[in-house]
Amino acid sequence: MFWQKCENREMADKTSNFEKHASKNPLQKLLIGNFYKALLILAKDLKVKTILDAGCGEGFTLQKFYEAKIGEHLEGIEYSESAIEIGKKIHPSLKIKKGDIYKLPYKENFFDLIICSEVLEHLDDPKKALDELKRVSKRYLLLSVPNEPLFTIQRFLRGKSILKLGAHPEHIQSWSSGEFENLVKGEGLKIINKKTPFPWTVILAEK
Repeated sequence: MFWQKCENREMADKTSNFEKHASKNPLQKLLIGNFYKALLILAKDLKVKTILDAGCGEGFTLQKFYEAKIGEHLEGIEYSESAIEIGKKIHPSLKIKKGDIYKLPYKENFFDLIICSEVLEHLDDPKKALDELKRVSKRYLLLSVPNEPLFTIQRFLRGKSILKLGAHPEHIQSWSSGEFENLVKGEGLKIINKKTPFPWTVILAEK
């Protein structure tokens, strides 16, 4: 794997998402595995051809969809140049390019499915981002955020951010599962299904 061979650890360390996926901690790997199982279960029967992962990071989620043969055309938009650089090295088969989630470079109703996974909690204006995701979606949106306060509690119990009682330093939004469901509904989206793989909330919605 790239992170095992990478001589430039400084580059790899620039993204906490990379560290999360590269972790060898058994509990971390179990949690991530369960998270992806939920995403794939919700998406596997949708019969979508075009997929956009908005805020795709290094492409870990897109790679899971590629391996599961969900969709025919998959691409990702990411703001972080460091994440894009890593993603192109570890997932060379994926199309990842730089973009702004508030102003996606696509026409309306362009993709069958929009994925936005572990992104909205980082944004100053998540409602604006959801509006833009809805604009470029032809029908489906697959969304995930940390399920609070469970996410923060498990971080604290695992010894992360002890001085901040487990609070993630990059998260500026916080929702319980019910609160996030209300946010999605408030943006005019219909919730098809919801799963709560600990410690996240995953929602499949449609326009």
